[in-house]
Amino acid sequence: MRERGGVAGQPARTSPGAGGRLRLGLPVAALALGGLVLVLAVAYVPLARLSHQSLNATTASLPVWVTAPGAVGAFVVAWRKPGNPVGWLLLAATAVSMLTDDAAYYAVADYRLHHGGLPLGWVALLAQPAGLLGLVLFGLVFLLFPDGRPPSPRWRWVLWTYAGIGLVWMAWTAVITVGAIIGHHPQVDSSGQLFLISGDDPAAQSWNAALTAIFLLVAVCLVASLAGQVASWRHSSGERRQQLKWLAAGMAALVAGIAIDTVPGTAPIGTALFPAGLIALSLCMGVAVLRYRLFDIDRVISRTLAYAIVTGLLVGVYAGIVLLATQVLQIHSAVAVAVATLAAAAMFSPLRRRVQNIVDRRFNRAATTPTRSSPGSRPGCEAWSTWMPCGPTWPVPCSRRWSPPTSRYGSGWARSRVT
Repeated sequence: MRERGGVAGQPARTSPGAGGRLRLGLPVAALALGGLVLVLAVAYVPLARLSHQSLNATTASLPVWVTAPGAVGAFVVAWRKPGNPVGWLLLAATAVSMLTDDAAYYAVADYRLHHGGLPLGWVALLAQPAGLLGLVLFGLVFLLFPDGRPPSPRWRWVLWTYAGIGLVWMAWTAVITVGAIIGHHPQVDSSGQLFLISGDDPAAQSWNAALTAIFLLVAVCLVASLAGQVASWRHSSGERRQQLKWLAAGMAALVAGIAIDTVPGTAPIGTALFPAGLIALSLCMGVAVLRYRLFDIDRVISRTLAYAIVTGLLVGVYAGIVLLATQVLQIHSAVAVAVATLAAAAMFSPLRRRVQNIVDRRFNRAATTPTRSSPGSRPGCEAWSTWMPCGPTWPVPCSRRWSPPTSRYGSGWARSRVT
């Protein structure tokens, strides 16, 4: 039986024009989505001024100045790897987060300052609850990292749960918002959120309970997504393991930034480290998906750990010397500070080398692999320290190099040997 001019018994050929149109359409879609993100980021400042609020006033989502740097890495991944959904999900999550912030500012300006006199205020009310959808998309990134598929088929329930949460949330909030608009009683709080869906309305008990259940379910799915990657790590090797290392490094940077930000008294540093952690996570994901210098992650981890340990030790030594000199020995504070500074400076280089060697033994063993000679190696041949490529993946020591074949009767090809 023939199908579309094909030969009987053989599958029909796909039109080459369809694949070409798809390859051309995906970069165009990436440009369009990246342009939308840029427009939303540019509109953030005038909308904040229109609502007479600061750039950090919105509580519906992360501020644009936090999410905008990560959008650059997401756009690069979507542009270079259009067949991988991770870049598209990151870019869409950033766009949804920015849309939520802009809609919140416009809703405050329209319904709290101008009493509904601005145009298209109802559009801002419908778009503002999309913040949870951005969180769902971000959770999908962790689930589908790095190749766009769940770690194993048993984790597909998390994918369908994410999809169900997003659909239920957008449908339910749209119904409540449309009812408030039709009834001409849209009340907006100071963050730009409709009061009926904020969870603070005592009359909406069912919605308040559902809101708590939805957020708990999203948290469970996020934990399950990370657990799936941990389970995948245990059975991974090669490139896959290096990609998961990059993800773990980015997550560690984000967790460290959040932890420092929550400590009281670290407001300036914590405020800067939190977006820095998000940027680091986005960059690490981009490096992993693009497979750019994957095997440098061991060096990055070892250097980061070594300098963090050295910094902590030197800070402890500095503080201990200052406290000992000023509180116990009653030495002048300026002299104590100078002595502590000189001691920390003198300890830096030997301490860094010692700590770096210890860390390399655990996280960067390639830098500490000892050289040894093989038995029977020829004089002048650096046996195991000099490697000779013997194929696409496996190197061999030069003591196993191939020599021209010989025979017992002289030169020839009758019998060969490897020395």
